[in-house]
Amino acid sequence: MLILNSCSLLHTCPKLILFGNRKVQFSAAVSVTLPCYTQTRTSLLVAKAERNDRSKNHEFPIDIEAFDVDDDNEIRNNEFPPHPKFMEGSGGKEETDYDRDPEFAEILGDLLDNPDKAQSRVEERIRKKRNKVLQAKTGSAVPMKVTFNGFDFSSSYIWFEFYNAPLPSDVSLICDTIRSWHIVGRLGGCNSMNMQLSQSPMDKRPTYDAIRGANLSPTTFYNIGDFEIQDNVARIWMDIGTSEPLLLDVFINALSQISSDHIGIKQLVFGGSEFESWKENLTSEAAGCSVHKI
Repeated sequence: MLILNSCSLLHTCPKLILFGNRKVQFSAAVSVTLPCYTQTRTSLLVAKAERNDRSKNHEFPIDIEAFDVDDDNEIRNNEFPPHPKFMEGSGGKEETDYDRDPEFAEILGDLLDNPDKAQSRVEERIRKKRNKVLQAKTGSAVPMKVTFNGFDFSSSYIWFEFYNAPLPSDVSLICDTIRSWHIVGRLGGCNSMNMQLSQSPMDKRPTYDAIRGANLSPTTFYNIGDFEIQDNVARIWMDIGTSEPLLLDVFINALSQISSDHIGIKQLVFGGSEFESWKENLTSEAAGCSVHKI
């Protein structure tokens, strides 16, 4: 007999009961008192049955007396099935992470017993792995100064003064920027005479006049030299050919972002054949000299 509490009905229990897709066979008629929330007890019964039997049999006996109910109708804590994430062989993320990083697991173990020690170990870990953990800006918060010194579009130097000597990664970034600038300019991408979209009102649907764009005089970046470096000063020669200020604006905007995020550029000078500490014909690598092809 299956005896329910005051809010349940009396019901005769057959030998085989279907729980979901499983058949459960009882060894004998039993009586058990269930509270009003019978659905919760039934789910727990199924979970207990599935956990105790890992075989492929669909019919197996269950000891109902294992589900003890105390005087307050509360199920004992040890009768709740463990969460799948914490079961052995579950492949939970927490278990996997600790296996791969036992140092971090050990730090967490000291967190409650010795918080000062755990904090010092975390700080030491950050110092050792700061390149992987932190991605702080390495540039300068001071805006890059831009000046013009007898600049000629057809033949002039552009001078760079950095706060510190650039690292190889910084040099690579600047050279890639100069190459991109030269390619876009050589293909006529910076033509201030053909700014149809940027000069059109934004409250209307954009339109483009292809005939007008084709009939305008193209602007071409003619030639450019190598990127030369001496300690914290660098220069590059270029021949834009036509007086196109948009090319300079694009270049200045890109270098301003590089100065802010990556390597601080103290000043950018357009024009002039000399610059403070620059020495002609100095090629010694010991003095921080290098030449990079654009």
